[in-house]
Amino acid sequence: MYSSELVILGNEIKPGQSVSLEMEVAKLHTRNSLRIPVIVERSKISGPTLLCMGGVHGDEMNGVAIVRDIIRKKYNKPLIGTIICIPVFNVFGYLNQQREFPDGRDLNRMFPGSKDGSLASQFAHAFTKEIAPKVDYVMDFHTGGAERFNYPNARCDLKDPKLVKLAMVFGAPFIVNSTYIPKSVRDLFHKMGTPILLFEGGKSLELDPEVVECGVQGAYNVMKHLGMQQGEPDGDSNPIVIKKSKWIRAQYSGIFETRVKNGTCVKKKSVIARISDPFGDFEKRILAPFDCYIFGLNTTSIVNKGDAIFHVSVETEND
Repeated sequence: MYSSELVILGNEIKPGQSVSLEMEVAKLHTRNSLRIPVIVERSKISGPTLLCMGGVHGDEMNGVAIVRDIIRKKYNKPLIGTIICIPVFNVFGYLNQQREFPDGRDLNRMFPGSKDGSLASQFAHAFTKEIAPKVDYVMDFHTGGAERFNYPNARCDLKDPKLVKLAMVFGAPFIVNSTYIPKSVRDLFHKMGTPILLFEGGKSLELDPEVVECGVQGAYNVMKHLGMQQGEPDGDSNPIVIKKSKWIRAQYSGIFETRVKNGTCVKKKSVIARISDPFGDFEKRILAPFDCYIFGLNTTSIVNKGDAIFHVSVETEND
């Protein structure tokens, strides 16, 4: 079922080998080359190839830390098959602590890329050609952005039973139905017929130990499920499956104070936040529009009218 020959970036990886490769991103004007490490661990026993990747957006530190800890704990050394780890995919953004590539483009909207396109597009093209065809499963680790903290959740297309199974095995508290965004990494692998599971947890430019631990344990669970590690998956056995969701937006501008914890269930018309002015003349309560789970939260202290403040479930599997 699985090929006995594995060639990545022009290098043959033989059974039992541990190899650290480098994928060139760009030539700099200083004559230096910018490369990303691609860490490959291959078992002596044939099996699937799993890709674990973080830092597609350069400011999403939790994803980088999750893949780092997978390597640190040696979970990337499989009993069967091959595990490829790319901790920092968007090395440009990571160095600058920015979401985008230096050309201002979102790398996660550039796939499959073009060899004659922008810098981000050329990099996406190289990945699509050199690494993407070599893998059988993918886990892509992300965080929230723009001061939005995502409660740990696995995202997939709920119409795909294979992905739903992987999400259940992963064991995050929430599973969120998510469509494929055109030209994203998920869209690329979906079109290639390769199962990809996306994990969201925390927010940009911030490390959260609990989020990192959830991501690492989830990856380990998937490895166990695929037979790449010993034991049975050990995660949330009863995750909340969110079939439909929406963002509640601020109806006023002002000081924003939450009254509920992220990851909790709230009842219709319960007070979930208040928005006030700095002078004590204005205060408005924000009420839950219906019974729902909150799994995304705006953590900023000042909001403008129309800002997204709570990501909530509209329909769950049990509704």
